[in-house]
Amino acid sequence: MNFVIIARQPWEEKNMGSNIRDMARALAPKHRVLFVNQPLDWAALYRSDGRLQERKQFIGQNGGKALTEVEPNLWVWSPTCVLGSFNWLPDNAIYDFFNRWNSKKLATGIRKVLADLKWDSFVLLNDNDMIQGFYLKEFLEPDSYVYYLRDNFLAVNYWKKHGERLEPALMSKVDIVASNSGYLANQASRYNPHSVYIGQGCDLELFNPNEVTATPTDLARIPQPRIGYAGALTSLRLDGALLETIARERPNWQIVLIGSPDDSFPRAQLEALDNITFLGSKPPHEIPAYLAHMDVLINPQVFNEVTIGNYPRKIDEYLAMGKPVVAVQTETMELFKEHVFLANSPQTFISCIEQALSGQHLSTAPERIAFALDHTWENSLQLMIDAIHQFKTASAQ
Repeated sequence: MNFVIIARQPWEEKNMGSNIRDMARALAPKHRVLFVNQPLDWAALYRSDGRLQERKQFIGQNGGKALTEVEPNLWVWSPTCVLGSFNWLPDNAIYDFFNRWNSKKLATGIRKVLADLKWDSFVLLNDNDMIQGFYLKEFLEPDSYVYYLRDNFLAVNYWKKHGERLEPALMSKVDIVASNSGYLANQASRYNPHSVYIGQGCDLELFNPNEVTATPTDLARIPQPRIGYAGALTSLRLDGALLETIARERPNWQIVLIGSPDDSFPRAQLEALDNITFLGSKPPHEIPAYLAHMDVLINPQVFNEVTIGNYPRKIDEYLAMGKPVVAVQTETMELFKEHVFLANSPQTFISCIEQALSGQHLSTAPERIAFALDHTWENSLQLMIDAIHQFKTASAQ
């Protein structure tokens, strides 16, 4: 198969994990993949947010070519067109006109690239973009159109403004909706009978406890027990109040946070506590060493419309290191209940950490590692490919 991927995240973004980049890499050994880099828009040109410079640097590293084969069978195309920024418009026919204009510009560029690659047919895989992807089925006419639903972005005001109307309509007209959680798959099934749960894949090659030795210097200065978290530090997904409660009620525990906090996260409030330490963002290849030298790893996510159905891939990374894990209980987290302590209140969360510290584990380290390693992109993508074949067979009858 040939796959054209419409990406929500740019290829050149290296400091944040990306499902869609991992999926592109996992597809490439057996299929040909065109990764359409996130197009720049007017806002990227006129704001100093770094996107324009990162894109220029990426293209420069590839000899100034907008289309480059970054790995065997995997091409990245950085659109040369600049899209308009129209999210400020009211949600009406005028917005639809300009959104369609954006899509036509993007589709025209994709068609030229497909002609250069000599691809006559392809599967269009849309990474949860209900805006730029809304009209692409009409403009590109793919063999199959798959909408990858990995998060409830409608809980975010930017996406909710137009996406509340557009996403259900898009899910209704695509061929397949593939979701990484059962909760999201059930939501999608209200709009499309071909809604499938494909699970979550994880690239766990880095997360090998047998290859970690020395404790990182900045972590070594922090006494044990160390209760660790690594990931995005944002109030949209993380419960700062829960972290504060844990720190205040267990002052002998050291809470270690790895990641870059955004403006919404209560960093100053938490840093005022002696037993909470922010270590900042770390390169992906350094994260396993930090995880390996924590006593318990946690995911204190806030419970809201965004997190209720999302699959926190960090849990697999934690488990792949063989560590005991405590997380907030959600529908998706039920998948992990044999290996992860699940808590539905601050006091339960603290109690679960105490159990883990005392050695009362739900499973052994080898069992946790084996469970995590079963969540491969190959397994997840095979379920998606099976769904594509089944849809084509049913449509042909």
